[in-house]
Amino acid sequence: MTEADRQTPASTVPPRRERTSLALLELLVATDRHGSISAAARALGVSQPSASAGMRRLERHLDLELVTRSTRGARLTETGRATATWAREVIDASDRFETSAAALREAPSARIRLAASLTIAEYLAPRWLATLAAPRATGSPAGPEAPAPDVELLVRNSRTVMELVLADEADLGFIESSTMRRGLRSRTLARDELLVVVAPTHPWASRRRRTATVDELLGGGLVVRERGSGTRETLEKSLVAAGARLPEHLPYLGSTASLKTAVQYGGAVAVLSRLTVADDLARGSLVQVDVPGLDLSRRLRMIWKDGTELTAAARRIAAVATGSAGALHSRTVRSPTITR
Repeated sequence: MTEADRQTPASTVPPRRERTSLALLELLVATDRHGSISAAARALGVSQPSASAGMRRLERHLDLELVTRSTRGARLTETGRATATWAREVIDASDRFETSAAALREAPSARIRLAASLTIAEYLAPRWLATLAAPRATGSPAGPEAPAPDVELLVRNSRTVMELVLADEADLGFIESSTMRRGLRSRTLARDELLVVVAPTHPWASRRRRTATVDELLGGGLVVRERGSGTRETLEKSLVAAGARLPEHLPYLGSTASLKTAVQYGGAVAVLSRLTVADDLARGSLVQVDVPGLDLSRRLRMIWKDGTELTAAARRIAAVATGSAGALHSRTVRSPTITR
């Protein structure tokens, strides 16, 4: 026990009391404004016996004599009038609170900035945003839901996405890169796989097993994404694991669409996410070629700045992203894990 504790009697610390009912304070204020309990009862739309009983409860709760009662009626005492003045401040503060809360409910939806790598931005993010915008079914047991957040989506390569999140220029990021900058945290959304694709007229497409060697891939007209792309990084790492490297001065293009065009009409070879070429493979406008010895699997991840508490809007988007991205890869998705 400190010296101050020994010198301060415990009796000087008032015991914590139950908060006074706002309804009883409103009754007190109305009585002061209208001059009597009966007039206050009429103004508040309650019966006179209920108002009288309420005033007695308030006196017992505060342990104060607020009203003098006589055959001519009940009037506030000096203590009652002083207490009514303080009660009016409490009622006014409560009104301001309710007004402010109503303004928040009617305010425009929260704004959030996302940054996503190209594959995720083109093939996954639109599904998430559509899910957020879809109205909840009427009568949902969860009750009304807040409006969908106002989302700005920045489309960059994985390296730039990480830089934007670290610089607080994006609330959440979504990347395909296997490496991550310090100062970020991540959650795995799903597993993805890169595929080697060629046009149906390409010589490899007519091979009985549709396979090519690593050397053929590197010397067969390969076009790639720019440096900083998660797709390129996955390809580079898989080549290193197989004992090879990307040649210098390969043609590079900045979008999936341009790579597919180079393959379909220029006779090139590209390595692209299964997400981006699934429809093309189904239509037969692209053909998959296997390259034994290359592991082109990767994780799609959501990232945020370490030490940052996500806003409610960011948490909503994160919940939708982890749910719907996993559903797209139900055969290969793993349980989400948190990594540094």
